[in-house]
Amino acid sequence: NEQQAIPAPLNYGHPPFPKSICTSVNHVICHGIPADKKLKDGDIVNVDVTVIKDGYHGDTSKMFMVGKPSILADRLVRVTQECLYKAIKEVKPGMRLGDIGHICQTHAEAHHYSIVREYCGHGIGAGFHEEPQIVHYGRPGTGDELVPGMCFTIEPMVNAGKRYSKILPDQWTVVTKDRSLSAQWEHTLLVTEDGVEVLTLRDDEDLERVYHHS
Repeated sequence: NEQQAIPAPLNYGHPPFPKSICTSVNHVICHGIPADKKLKDGDIVNVDVTVIKDGYHGDTSKMFMVGKPSILADRLVRVTQECLYKAIKEVKPGMRLGDIGHICQTHAEAHHYSIVREYCGHGIGAGFHEEPQIVHYGRPGTGDELVPGMCFTIEPMVNAGKRYSKILPDQWTVVTKDRSLSAQWEHTLLVTEDGVEVLTLRDDEDLERVYHHS
């Protein structure tokens, strides 16, 4: 363990999650359990990684496309990432949680997609899931006000079809009820004195680590 980090999902919750990461394929919205099933050309996969490092949690997820994706799949993945990026770029003290949700919802629905409502982002720190809940839909100007020092995830889950979901018998895997494709992107963020810092930024992203707002 080069990083001296612990996989947070392993044995988390009830029943205990059996793996160290989540892998959600095609119509799986979130909390997919890694298995031996082979991926096929055109699949889309979300890999969600949460680690505990020096007593604190970091949570991020990214979409991967296997081989040549369909035009629909490629567009869904791109628009979902845009929902995340658009919201991140506006985070600052004084913003309301409803503003974050409104940004994600309006962008997804402008492309005729739907936002999953049963699952959301969350505060994060010494605990995996802390307050506040960060829903990805809502009305601007509503909800708690962001203040410097707040740390939370934004992780929009966007369906190509209707927004409704169901949980499989393993009590973890969440899928779209209509079996439409679903995509998700996630970052852990810190509200600064005048903007936001992306704590889980990857080198290959077209996103700044820090955004300042005058």
